[in-house]
Amino acid sequence: MRVCLQRVSQAKVSLPDENDRVSGKIERGFLVLLGVGRDDEEEDAKYLAKKTAGMRVFEDENGKMNLNLEQVGGRVLVVSQFTLFADCVKGNRPSFVEAAPPEKAKELYRTFVSELNALGVSTEEGVFQANMSVSLVNDGPVTIWIDSDDGPLGKKKMQSGNF
Repeated sequence: MRVCLQRVSQAKVSLPDENDRVSGKIERGFLVLLGVGRDDEEEDAKYLAKKTAGMRVFEDENGKMNLNLEQVGGRVLVVSQFTLFADCVKGNRPSFVEAAPPEKAKELYRTFVSELNALGVSTEEGVFQANMSVSLVNDGPVTIWIDSDDGPLGKKKMQSGNF
């Protein structure tokens, strides 16, 4: 499972097919683009939610990135993004075979959002599998890439042969 986390001063998701209806909007916090891989499990979603909630990339009184979402009253806008699993090695047309099928991706997307909420993080969402327009003001800019396979869960998958 992968997240592209962007620190924002504002972000919103609208649906162009529905007269630009806004499905989610936040001020200070994170815009999270969330990709689910075919081998991902519930533990991946929980791990990334915890990492996201605890990420200390907001400036403290000394100008150092030392504060997390809770400490700054930040929120998260979560947008499903299967293209984070694009394989561009061969040719110019990406392959998405490593992305989870929609049913599994939606389930783990829901788990990620639920886990953020359980951790006390206020969330807004895009619409799963919809054509969306995402707008943001990237603060910093600060953009962080986190892959659950790079953490302790990735090592467990390799040891168990589930990769």
